[in-house]
Amino acid sequence: MKTVRFRLTLLSCFFSLVATAQQKMYTPANAHAHNDYVHPVPFYSAFNAGFGSIEADVFPVNGMLCVAHSKVEIQLQHTLKSLYLDPLLTELKKNKSRRVKLLIDIKEDYPLCLQLLQKELEPLTQYLSTLQENKQLIILVSGKRPVPPEYAKYPGYVFFDDDLTLNHNAVEWKRIGQVSLSFSKYSSWNGENTDEPAEEEKERLKQVIDSVHLAGKTIRFWAAPDNEASWIFQMKLGVDLVGTDKINEFSTFLRNRSK
Repeated sequence: MKTVRFRLTLLSCFFSLVATAQQKMYTPANAHAHNDYVHPVPFYSAFNAGFGSIEADVFPVNGMLCVAHSKVEIQLQHTLKSLYLDPLLTELKKNKSRRVKLLIDIKEDYPLCLQLLQKELEPLTQYLSTLQENKQLIILVSGKRPVPPEYAKYPGYVFFDDDLTLNHNAVEWKRIGQVSLSFSKYSSWNGENTDEPAEEEKERLKQVIDSVHLAGKTIRFWAAPDNEASWIFQMKLGVDLVGTDKINEFSTFLRNRSK
């Protein structure tokens, strides 16, 4: 089985075959709530705004997954179950048409975290997407995570985030639910001084976006400028999920664009 290598330099021969990303209609389903748990109302602010993707960082603590950005910020009452999984169970029962991606960023000890995650997801089993069934909830594991040969050890409803640094065979690549890359690796633009990045940076971004799409996956950038110029630019290039810490502002921006 051929090794699937997605380094930018090895895909350059394909770029001339890929058309410029077509403009599409962006809705809150294309929005990703970055570090959602830091908001005054975790989960519900993004979910009620229609966001298609919500992110939570987790640590294993006393047999449960706690949500926090760092160990010093852990509060035992802030669990993945109470802040995200229980609300998801309630909301997905009520609205059978709603679809959402839960990105779980593992901060340490991924074997233990994934063991705990499987247990905590049991009440949501009927809503979990797999390769065979596209259901209401996609579980995407990011941060500390297994290497591709280990993917098969985990249930089919667990998909993995990828940063294009590891090799995958064709079967392993199917378990990739999304590609997430650092914006600063491709551009130093902050979205404030000019409307768009320099041409060289634009081309680098376009090439990696097109290569990921050519490989059949969606893409988002983390640590991208979180302002209107950046949102517009990412949409122009066809980024699938636009990340933001500004739930209300981005929701308003999208509503205004759709008028």
